[in-house]
Amino acid sequence: MNELDREIVVIAHDIRSTYNVGSLLRTAEGLAVKHIYFTGYTPYPKAEHDIRLPHIANKLDKQIHKSALDAEKLVNWSQTDDVSKLIDQLKADGFTLVALEQSTDSIRLPEYKPPLKIAILLGREVEGIEPDLIKKCDLTLEIPMFGQKESYNVVQATAICLYHCRFFGLS
Repeated sequence: MNELDREIVVIAHDIRSTYNVGSLLRTAEGLAVKHIYFTGYTPYPKAEHDIRLPHIANKLDKQIHKSALDAEKLVNWSQTDDVSKLIDQLKADGFTLVALEQSTDSIRLPEYKPPLKIAILLGREVEGIEPDLIKKCDLTLEIPMFGQKESYNVVQATAICLYHCRFFGLS
């Protein structure tokens, strides 16, 4: 098995910052994420049949582009409001659903051997993932912290997790 045999998708739920969205797209492109799903109020790049008002879609697209640097044109992405339905569909398609979040029953990322099909759920920058969505996931992963801060930025955490999931346990 090589590093591209893993099918990895990301669900970006209720991410507020357009700059985080752009950086997430760029990170996903570099680590061969198959698809990013933007859910809830997460801003997303301009789409061909965009239902948003043109001035809003253009403004968000311009902000996302500042950190995505055209990765928004290279990564497959879609937007949906119903994250629960999406989670159910991904599970039906054989994905293991993983919440990237700190919790009392989370698994430390270095101890986790990712499956061949994994969907990583990201949540709000400050509050994290809502408890009802964590319950819908198969497990919760946590990145150990060794300094004084309690967490990483959502994109930094995603990059660490994606790298681990792309390369861990390939021998």
